[in-house]
Amino acid sequence: MNLREAKHLDFEKSVNLGSFYTPEHFVDTVYEIIAKNVENSSDYVFLDTSCGYGNFLSGENSIGADIDGEALSFARKQNEKIKLFNHNSLKNVCRQNYNLEENSRIIIVGNPPYNDSTSQIRNSIKSEKVDIDFDLKTRDLGLSFLLSYNKLQPNFICVLHPLSYLIKKTNFDALKNFTKNYVLKDGVIVSSGDFLKTSKTTQFPIIIAFYEKSSSGMDYSYIKKYGFKTKDGRKFAINDFDSVGNYVSKYPNFNYVNKDRTVAYFYTMRDINALKRTRTFLEKETNNSIRILSEKLPYYCYIDIFKDYIKNIPYYFGNSDVFINAEEFEKIKDYFVEKSVSKHVFLQKNIKKVGFKNTDFVINDYFRNLFGEHYVD
Repeated sequence: MNLREAKHLDFEKSVNLGSFYTPEHFVDTVYEIIAKNVENSSDYVFLDTSCGYGNFLSGENSIGADIDGEALSFARKQNEKIKLFNHNSLKNVCRQNYNLEENSRIIIVGNPPYNDSTSQIRNSIKSEKVDIDFDLKTRDLGLSFLLSYNKLQPNFICVLHPLSYLIKKTNFDALKNFTKNYVLKDGVIVSSGDFLKTSKTTQFPIIIAFYEKSSSGMDYSYIKKYGFKTKDGRKFAINDFDSVGNYVSKYPNFNYVNKDRTVAYFYTMRDINALKRTRTFLEKETNNSIRILSEKLPYYCYIDIFKDYIKNIPYYFGNSDVFINAEEFEKIKDYFVEKSVSKHVFLQKNIKKVGFKNTDFVINDYFRNLFGEHYVD
């Protein structure tokens, strides 16, 4: 039996527990990163508070915990030297739960569960609620686990989690009690598609992140400038790209946009992966629509056409906002309007086509320049 796989859980249980077990080579990567960044790491206690089958743990200096008692029974068979605790690691969080002293040196490792309760993906089978300390409650189990690590005050942390926890400012802000004490020092981005039982069509970036305890912590500007790297050697920073969210409303704006001036409607936006799944222009207003004024129309046409180019964007940008080079776009915005209006006949009631030639050539050239080395043919 391959203990890297969650054999005892059905798909619905895996989704609700956020339990998708880690490929062995990612476990190896965690320890490679630790070896590179921590001197005498054997002097530390290794703790995994959502250990599952105990794949991240070995040796007498290892402690694991999990709410899933059946998974722990497999962990005991795998290594009898590991100290194991069957409890909810998000309730009454403290070192005493693991028989650890205040001066114990700790490295937290693992792949904590993540399960965004607001996501539309598999939402129909997300039902179970986990009892969580009040100061750890968030919309996502993974965010709660990172906050729980802060209460345990380890010296270092090396865990897997969605990159969106760092690059989406709402998520980053939810981690303020964590980020005020820890700094991202190293890491590598991998794809969710490398995990068993996850979607292969809509892959999102996961970072194997190494954090160090710090009195100064980190703010969002630190993350925007941070040089992320992927497992295949690509590098990027959030500051490398401008976001269309700086120019348009991404969510319903009924309260401050007059319906009489509205020329079109657009579906609510989240990130690039969400755009892949959702509609763009709508014929009628809905609870999830955005009212568009004529002066903002070119930007929404841009997003509509951007959707056609998502196939040319690598997985590691999946949770990013829609990119734009506003200066270059301004020069050719009418080409985007022309192409978008041609796609949606109902838009032609309020918007006239111009009749541009070579529209595809101009737009293709723009996106190749925008994505640069990240463009996927």
